[in-house]
Amino acid sequence: MQRILQPGDIEALDRVSFPRVRLPQPATLFQERAARLAQLAQDSPIADYLRFAARVVQAQHQLALKAPAADAPSEEAVQRAGASGMPLLPASEPLPEGWQQTLRELLALLGADAAVPAPLAPVMAQLAARDDTALNSLARQVLAENVAREDIATAPLLMAALQVVFVQRAAAVGAHQAPYTEPATICPVCGSAPVASVVRIGGNIAGHRYLHCGLCATEWHMVRVKCSHCESTRGVRYQGAEDAQGKIGEVVQAETCTECHTYRKIVSQEKDPYAEPLADDLASLTLDLLMGETEFSRASGNPLLVIEKPLAV
Repeated sequence: MQRILQPGDIEALDRVSFPRVRLPQPATLFQERAARLAQLAQDSPIADYLRFAARVVQAQHQLALKAPAADAPSEEAVQRAGASGMPLLPASEPLPEGWQQTLRELLALLGADAAVPAPLAPVMAQLAARDDTALNSLARQVLAENVAREDIATAPLLMAALQVVFVQRAAAVGAHQAPYTEPATICPVCGSAPVASVVRIGGNIAGHRYLHCGLCATEWHMVRVKCSHCESTRGVRYQGAEDAQGKIGEVVQAETCTECHTYRKIVSQEKDPYAEPLADDLASLTLDLLMGETEFSRASGNPLLVIEKPLAV
C-alpha cells in the first residue's frame, strides 16, 4: 500500500540523498560573486551601485586569498551545538579577535581603487579611524540590523569585512559537524538569517532549494513547500517583477507567506546557471520596491545594502 509523504518525511529522505549543508569555498566565492555583480550591472537601473558592490566584493576576494585558514571547531563545541540545536559558531558570541584589522585592510584596498566613488573617501576614513571597541559596538548593531541613520553608509563596508572573517570560519567546519538548528531557518554555522534561497543545479543537488547565509555563505537545505522564515507549509506563493517586455522574471522571485506576512527572494540557477544568491538579490531591488506596495515585509536584508527602516506608525 502506498503512503503519501508529508513534509517531514520528505526531508528525512532528502537527508540521505544529497548534502544537507554546503559550506563556502573562500577561494572562489567572492570572485564569482563579483563577476555576477558586474554582469548584472550592465542592464540595471542601479548599475552604479552594483559596480561599486562588485569592487567591494573583489577586495574581499583579495583578502580571502591571503587570509590564513581558520581553526576547525572543537569537538566540545560540535557536541554542544548538536545537543542544543544551536549554531556551531554563533555570531552572537564575542566576535573573532582581530576582525577589525580585516576591515582596515579592506578599506585600504578600496581607498586605493580609482573605480570607487570619491565621495566615499571621507566615509571610509572615518570608519578606519574608529577604535576596536567602537567598531565592535557598531558591528553588533549591524549584525542585529539595527543601524543608526548616521551609520547606514558604513554598514555595508563593515559587513563586508565580517563576511571575509566568517566565511573563513565556516570553511573550516566539516559538513557533518553542522547541527540541526531550532529554528531551521537560521544558519547552522553562525546563526544568521539567510539573505535569499537558491535552487541549485548540478549533480545530486540539482533542483533542491538551499537557504544562503548572508554572513558566512553557508547553505542549508529546506524543502520548497516551507516558508523560509516561519516554516509554515501553508500560504507560500511566488511573485515576480515584469521586465520591459512585460515578462515576469523567472530567475529571481519573491517567495511570500500569508502566515507570517513576509517574503524572501528565491533565486533559480535552473533559469540562469550563473545566478548567485546575494548578488541576484541585490540586483533585484525593483522587486523589493514592488513588494513594498503589498502586505508582505522583507524577512531579512542584504548585507551590502542597508536601507533606513521606516518609522513605526
